Amino acid sequence: MKGFQQSLRPVLKQYTRGSFADPDRLLLLSDYLSLFLFGLFNPCVRTLRGLCEISRLQQVQEEVCRRPVSLGSFSEAQHALDLGLLEKVFGQLSQAAVTHAAPDLRLEPWQWLARDGSLFAALPRMHWALHGAGKVGSPNHAVRLHLSLNILEDRPEVVAIEPGKTCERKVWRRQWQRGQAYVGDRLFGQDYRIFGQLNALDCVYVLRLREKQTTIEVEEEIPLSEEDRKAGILRQAWAHLGCRPRYRSARVRLVWVKTRENNVLILATNLPPEKLSAALVWLVYKSRWKVELFFRWIKCILGCRHWLAESANGCAIQLYLALIAALLLQLHFGRRPNKRMMELIEFHQLGIATDHELQVGLERQLQRMEQRKKV
Repeated sequence: MKGFQQSLRPVLKQYTRGSFADPDRLLLLSDYLSLFLFGLFNPCVRTLRGLCEISRLQQVQEEVCRRPVSLGSFSEAQHALDLGLLEKVFGQLSQAAVTHAAPDLRLEPWQWLARDGSLFAALPRMHWALHGAGKVGSPNHAVRLHLSLNILEDRPEVVAIEPGKTCERKVWRRQWQRGQAYVGDRLFGQDYRIFGQLNALDCVYVLRLREKQTTIEVEEEIPLSEEDRKAGILRQAWAHLGCRPRYRSARVRLVWVKTRENNVLILATNLPPEKLSAALVWLVYKSRWKVELFFRWIKCILGCRHWLAESANGCAIQLYLALIAALLLQLHFGRRPNKRMMELIEFHQLGIATDHELQVGLERQLQRMEQRKKV
């Protein structure tokens, strides 16, 4: 909580406007966000009413918010907050968060960003979050978190929060940055025009193709090294994709790889073999799985599933705070805590574990995780 409030303080003046700038407002912006974050961490709080009720407790007022918060004030605040504030705090913490694990130097000098999206179930009354997937005649509702994860440093770097029906490729295009390196699954390699557009921005990429639905015109075969063959690489070649001139792709390098499950994947990149071998192309794509593990951590370990706000802005606030919480924990421990560590933190909040027992327990868990890496 102290780390969050310290990160929040420098940017508050830039974004405290509208009703939060009113001197007569009793609920301050820092108190609102601190209480919201506290609700995500606290093992007892499950509803907005419960969160407002515990704001009356003396210790909560001393460490989290300075006064009791009413239901109406908390609910209204979600509409008055400028999301730019949380984006700024998230960006600063993301740059500061580093892991103790040494990155694979073979994948440098690029900071590879694994791109993916994940759905968070929304309530039927949240009409703005209508999502067309699901059973016919019974549309569901969802919020989609779009995330770019730095796979070398294992930290979230770029995010967007949209209704579930929003196209992932469309959001991804909006967030492209010149000279960046991207990794994506079959969804992102489905539109062949993307390859030329990324080339125009001097971006590098490793994207998986839809193996059974891809038309390939091979131009030049590329020989494999012994390292490539040991990694399961079957073939690599320069080629164009698409059967019609209108949708024909830029020249790409394709890598065919056989997985342990005897499936054959086709990966596309614009890097030549002398800059990134076929074996490393496969390693980059396998590292993409870290973004899936991050989504699982957010949902299962941090437990960010119950909405304390239901508007589009309110849901974005909650997901941004969850991501900020992940970065704060990573800054403290050098990695995201596992389930046992989160349980110790919750027991400490409940007063069952003392400060000393919490410290000893967390150190024990960190040692166990290091031992597992060596096995």
